[in-house]
Amino acid sequence: MPHPSKFKQEDDSKPIPHPPRYKEHLQILATDLKLAYKALYEAIQPIPYIRDRLYCVDKVFIEGGSEKWVGDGTFRGKGTSWVRLESYKDIYTNPPGKPVRYIIQADPGFGKTTQTLQYTFNWSTGVKGSPFADVQLLIYIRLRQLRGIRSLAVAIKRYILPKSCHLTIADIREILEHTTSVAIVLDGWDEYPELDTKLGGYMRDIITARAFPNHDVTLTTRYLPKEFPATARRVRLTGFDDEARDQYIRKAVVGDNDEAVEQIKQRLKDNPVLADLCQVPLFFVMFAHLAHEKEEFRRFRSVTEFFEFMIKCFHDHLRNKVRDRNVEKQSHQYEGRHQEFSTMAYEGLSKPDQQIVWEKEALIRRLGEGFYDHHKRIGMLVEEEVITDQAPADASDVYTSEIRFYHKLFCEWYAAYRLAELAITLDEAELSMELKKLDPYDLQYLYRFACGLNRAAGKKIISYLQSLKGGDKFAVLCILELTGQVDDIKETVRKLCADTVSIQNRDTKLLQRSTIQLLGIASSHKIPTAGLHLNECIAEAITAGGDLLLNSGLHVPPSSTLEAIEITREGLDLPEEKLIGLLAYAEKCERLEKLTFQGRRLLIPVSVPAEKIPSSLKTRNIEVLLHSLEKRVYRLNLIKGKWVEHGSATARIGDVHLHDGNQDEHEWMVRELTRASAAGIPIARVVIDDCSPVADQSGSSLALCSSQLSLPILSILQKLWIGDVGRRMDNTEVVGILRYTAQCAAVKELWFDAPTFFPMHLPGRVQGAEPILSSLRSRNVTVRGRNVKTESSSRGLERYLDLCSGVWETEEERDQRVLNEQLEPQVHLQ
Repeated sequence: MPHPSKFKQEDDSKPIPHPPRYKEHLQILATDLKLAYKALYEAIQPIPYIRDRLYCVDKVFIEGGSEKWVGDGTFRGKGTSWVRLESYKDIYTNPPGKPVRYIIQADPGFGKTTQTLQYTFNWSTGVKGSPFADVQLLIYIRLRQLRGIRSLAVAIKRYILPKSCHLTIADIREILEHTTSVAIVLDGWDEYPELDTKLGGYMRDIITARAFPNHDVTLTTRYLPKEFPATARRVRLTGFDDEARDQYIRKAVVGDNDEAVEQIKQRLKDNPVLADLCQVPLFFVMFAHLAHEKEEFRRFRSVTEFFEFMIKCFHDHLRNKVRDRNVEKQSHQYEGRHQEFSTMAYEGLSKPDQQIVWEKEALIRRLGEGFYDHHKRIGMLVEEEVITDQAPADASDVYTSEIRFYHKLFCEWYAAYRLAELAITLDEAELSMELKKLDPYDLQYLYRFACGLNRAAGKKIISYLQSLKGGDKFAVLCILELTGQVDDIKETVRKLCADTVSIQNRDTKLLQRSTIQLLGIASSHKIPTAGLHLNECIAEAITAGGDLLLNSGLHVPPSSTLEAIEITREGLDLPEEKLIGLLAYAEKCERLEKLTFQGRRLLIPVSVPAEKIPSSLKTRNIEVLLHSLEKRVYRLNLIKGKWVEHGSATARIGDVHLHDGNQDEHEWMVRELTRASAAGIPIARVVIDDCSPVADQSGSSLALCSSQLSLPILSILQKLWIGDVGRRMDNTEVVGILRYTAQCAAVKELWFDAPTFFPMHLPGRVQGAEPILSSLRSRNVTVRGRNVKTESSSRGLERYLDLCSGVWETEEERDQRVLNEQLEPQVHLQ
């Protein structure tokens, strides 16, 4: 086979004349792609060492949590920046003919590749209603294989199509050029060998739509590319919650055997230290199969202990399968003697640019062929063919083999042995310098495993972590790994939980994760937790499985010992169903006494249907509080579903201004004004400025045209001011506003206000509103306007509305009329 450099790496976007055999070639390409994808999606291994048990992806794929990015990323404004999707199918909602770049983000093990393989299954088998069901071609590329490739057509020919396919690279390039309905899936941007090289520019052009701008492109990655279109749709996978775990157990492990399902779920409950690990779909899958199949499965005291058990299962399976004395002897040797393997893994992770892939021949020279073969057979190491650009030009074989761990966490496991050795031999300063190479956020399990493997090493590592800002919580988890006894950290957990525990948006993901795990330990060991403050970090109320979801994608399960929850979040939008979900979450927190919401622009329903409020909250008399305008606090009456003022009666609400141009602000203000009115709290004045308010025919609401919101009747509003630059109102509009004012029973003054140079234009006489004017007159309501023009006067003056005649008067005219009315009875008497 010729060297790849011999192929002309042409620009795929260059116009090409329509080929005469296009339709025939398109059919061949689609058929061969489906054949190639079948070999991939029918070879899913839930447990890597059981190679004789392969699954079709459709038999094991379960949707975990997924969210889409909305807004400008400031986490402010209506809604949330990350919004939960009901299904992975909801990612792809763009209309036909409008190509989009999609970016699917997730940590390793969260199912990015499994989800994209489900795409290939759906397309290949014609699953109706699935993403890409109607596209002519689906191109699925694993980017980690593409070293030295600068053409999508070459990648398809070399890495996807069977060798028997007679299509040439030129044929494939022509098909891509002339086929309008093509979807491209690029899997694993973070593993792309040419990521930061000039050769990687071709793939970057595809991502940024400089190449193939008319095709949909989906990119999966651990982290965002440095450059991507502003219009790209971002999605992240958040892992398995209880509901997803239950679905997987039933679908792929035990079927509808309820007893077996409960047994696996109980084993997870018996192992709270694994709760965080089992949010990662890949590891929950292994946990579920091991928990079902291994009679010796037990309660684990640490993650280290669980990994030791899992690694032993890898080796035991091969020994049990082969049942050869020599193989068994060698297997025990390889299992226990892995110093060079551990050193290699550690060296890879401690590099500035981590090395998690090794060239096969170099690795065998370092480890020995027997050691390599053994770890490949048990599924620990995975071999892949890639094209090498180092082969001679006339070489017929341009492929080489690269080796990687089945998952990076296994690399961390072996690297931890080397880290433990270093921690023992290095002094404090030397160890500190060494650990600075290892980011705890990225390599938290490397730290935890090292502490669990060697007690002396663990003490020195924990001392280092405790010296870091915010490292105390993570250090507690490392202490648990070191001792394997929750009793040894109970006092520390008790001290941390004696005061309110805080999770903040600015916290690192590691710190958030550590805090959540500490809450889990406190809950499982009945340690009271005074409170949990979620500060600007809640994404939306509840996951499908009933957990709180954070901006970071982490889940916070209910806690049986939590006494109070405080949610601070500017611009949080909680429609009724999400608020009900939060109340259901509060119900699961068995000792919870108070749930508090605070933050500017909190969009929380004015009332809640009483029948939807969990009954136990009512019997437990839990306080649900809302901090609102002017530091006012409301309490939700759980019996009636209405908000009432909390604490002693306070003064009225002062001036509230509704300005043009901020719909989110309007919506929040309108809700809080409605809430205050319903709770009987006086409102001094509402100023509606440049919002072009228009009352409906009944006068029951005032539409704010600039934001398309409506201000309902405020029964205890005292003053209403309407200001508009250069506004022209006809008689119908003025009557509508007067009708609305008449129904706000406490209003004493209505102002129409405009600046000097841009007067407001009103009809000189209000007609057809006698009952309304009579109602206002009976309450001594003053209706006045500043800088108002009428048909009879071109000057903007301050005017008053005569509630008898409906005529706008100047102050002098009003005073004269009042004087005449006072004198008139005297004239009659004379």
